[in-house]
Order: sequence, then C-alpha cells, then structure tokens
Amino acid sequence: MRQKLARVLGGVAIGALVFSGAACKADSGDDAGGGSKAACDLKIGFFGPLTGDAAGLGIHMRNGTKLAIDQYNKDNADCKVNLEEYDSQGDPAKAPALAQKAAGDSKVVGVVGPAFSGESEVADPIFDEAGLPIITPSATRPSLSTKGWKIFHRGVGNDTSQGPAAGRYIKDVLKADKVYVVDDQSAYGAGLVDEVKKVLGAVAGEDKIQVKQTNFSAVVTKIQSSGANVLFFGGYYTEAGLLLKQLKGAGWKGTMVAGDGVNDANFIKVAGQQVAEGTILTCPCAPATAAKGSFVTDYKAAFDNAEPGTYADVSYDITKIMLAGIKDGKGTRADLLSFIKSYDKTGDATGVAYKFESTGELDPAQVIVWAFKVNAGKVVPDIEIPKS
Repeated sequence: MRQKLARVLGGVAIGALVFSGAACKADSGDDAGGGSKAACDLKIGFFGPLTGDAAGLGIHMRNGTKLAIDQYNKDNADCKVNLEEYDSQGDPAKAPALAQKAAGDSKVVGVVGPAFSGESEVADPIFDEAGLPIITPSATRPSLSTKGWKIFHRGVGNDTSQGPAAGRYIKDVLKADKVYVVDDQSAYGAGLVDEVKKVLGAVAGEDKIQVKQTNFSAVVTKIQSSGANVLFFGGYYTEAGLLLKQLKGAGWKGTMVAGDGVNDANFIKVAGQQVAEGTILTCPCAPATAAKGSFVTDYKAAFDNAEPGTYADVSYDITKIMLAGIKDGKGTRADLLSFIKSYDKTGDATGVAYKFESTGELDPAQVIVWAFKVNAGKVVPDIEIPKS
C-alpha cells in the first residue's frame, strides 16, 4: 500500500491528498470470489470536545462513533478501521491545528464532526482543501451549508428548523407573554437566538454573555426587571446552568428554554436539580434513549450501563455510513465522498433516511425537532414539536 501526500509548506493550507487510503483484500467476505473488497488499515476521525466545559456533549457523540467502529471491527477482524480522536474542547481556537493534523494523516478518510458550529467554521475550510469528507452530528448553524464546501454534510436539521420550533413551543405550549433572550456570542448560540426571535417577534429584552463567564449579576437584574416569564438561552450547558442558578437564586420564577447545546445531563449538575427542574431543552433529534433496534442495549453494554445522550444515536448512524463505504472498497477520500453524496438509506438507530441534498443538508422531510424537559433530575422527552 502506498500513500502520496502533497503538502503546501510554510502555511496553514494542506494540499489535497493524491491517495488517502488503500484497498486490500481480506481473507473472508461475501463477494463472489470468497474475499472482501473492503478497504483496510484506514481511520475515521471524531472531532469534538472530549475534555473541557462541553465534554458531556462530545463524549456521547464519540461513544456513538466508537460503538459503530467496534461493531464493524468485530465483524471484520482481518480488515479493521481505527478511530482517531481530535479533542477540540469545543474551542474554535484549537480547531485549525487539529484539522490540519487530521488532513495530514493519509489514513484518515472521513471525519465525524466537527461537533460545534464555531469550530466547524474554521476547521471545515481545511477539510475542504484536503478533500476530507465530514458529516457533523450536531453543528447546526445554518450558514455552514452555504460556504460551498464540497466535503460538508450534516446529519441533523439546522437551526432554521430548531429555532422556529423552539419559538413555537414558547408561544403555543408555554403561552409566554414576555420572553427575554440571551446568547453566548458563539456562532451557534447567536445564530439560534436569531432564529427564535423570528418566530417570537418583539421580546421583553435581550442580552449577551461570554463563553466561560461565571458572574451573571448584570443580566439577572435585566431579566428580572423586564418582567419576562420565559428566558430563551442560546449557548452551552455550563453557562446556562450558572445563569439559571443565579437567576433562580435572585427569586425569578420563570422557565428557561434552551437548545441542543444545553441538552445534556451535565446542565443539571451545574444548575442543581431543584434549579434545573422544569427547564425545556430542544434538539433537532429524537430521544437517543428511544433509538431503534439494539442501539440502546448495545450502548449501555459498551459504556458501563450509561444511557445514550444527545446525538449518540446520530453519531452512530453517520459513522456507519462511512463504514459502509469502506466496506464497499471506498478507500480514498474522493471515493468515500462520492459514496456519501449518493447515500440513501435509513439509519439503524435513528430511523432517519439519510439522503443528503447538494448543500450537504438532510432532506427537509427527514428533519424533526423534539422538546425535552428536566424532570426529577433527568432530561426526559416531552413532545415532538409540530413543523407548523
């Protein structure tokens, strides 16, 4: 097996790989010749936070990817695929170097991720230049699909689905008359709030915080003064938990609604069970704990009886798309990219028909949004939010 790697030295750009993998014959298989056409000795990368403040979200996604690869390797012991982890900590500043590392490894033929929108904005151009196909299980900023990146695919609905759905839940289910909105100024958080406001119209007030901020006294005062009975927060679970804890501590009696960046059990740990109770969390996904087939049982068996968290099932299914391509002999990045673009099958865990449009988005008919609720110390399914 040979790999030829072209690099552009002295800059951050990485040239396209001439060969990004190699196909080899396994000793067993189900093709007519008694062998397998599967590509061997290749890697699939996972790109997302595995440590840091947002690790709770990334670990579930990585676990879904790892489960799919482990099951594949059990069935293809003589032609395995390796998992390569790129721990971004959810930090856009760390993403370019990690993307260059992945792009420079000729054995990496596909990447599950990046997990977050901010890191996607700076990593995806590097992947695109290297021709390295990606499928993100969770980066929902709508503009990611408008950049012209040929390698980009998204395994869930974007925030033009999630944001309006959250807005409809606030209006139709909570029937809130005054809503305050806050975002963390991240690509994800700010974009999600923009979409929610389109449905809500006039709001009682709005403010911005910063990622890693811990003192929210100023925004707490503004929310209380506004008379809002609902707060919509665009951001991630650490800041959301701290903000709500301080808000409730000041006597606020309203309900927080937040998006998928907060939809994790760690939000309850940060806020405290009593404070978090009743919080509504949306996600452009169905409950992973109600996934189809044997996914939940297999996940719990593999990860110390842990319940699968947000996007674990999505990561599992999109990893299996890449593995199906490798099994079919797509041993180069270019071949795997073509395979992904033409893919049209239903995921084993999610039940979603994965068929990507020319922009890399899922067919809108397959996009769903659920509301979850914190109840008795757990994030549990509430309702699937109607599309209109």
